[in-house]
Amino acid sequence: MRILVVCGAGASSTFVAQRIRHAAQAAGRAFSAVAGTEQSLPIDLDAADVVLVGPHLQHALERIRREAEPRETRVVLLPPDIFTDLDGSRTLALVEAALAAGAPDVPAPSPLQTENAPTERNPA
Repeated sequence: MRILVVCGAGASSTFVAQRIRHAAQAAGRAFSAVAGTEQSLPIDLDAADVVLVGPHLQHALERIRREAEPRETRVVLLPPDIFTDLDGSRTLALVEAALAAGAPDVPAPSPLQTENAPTERNPA
């Protein structure tokens, strides 16, 4: 299973991809996760089964869905607090929910905000 994490410039998606790789490995899942950018998406989509879209790219979500549809690639909008998922387990759960749903396009569940949770200071 190939997961593409997309953000604006690739910085925040790199952290999310790294965390999901660790969580998948710990769970014994054969998932790969790579970071990409909004600009590299047309090329990167060819090698992705699931696309996780950074919350700051919600404005581009419909376009990303249209680009992913012919490839039957699932698209998940990540919740705003995804950067607080330090061990990647919540992100992995989102991927597994998308796979279980079987639909090519799955919306992210409502975010579970926690008090005093760290936030990303500079979304890419």
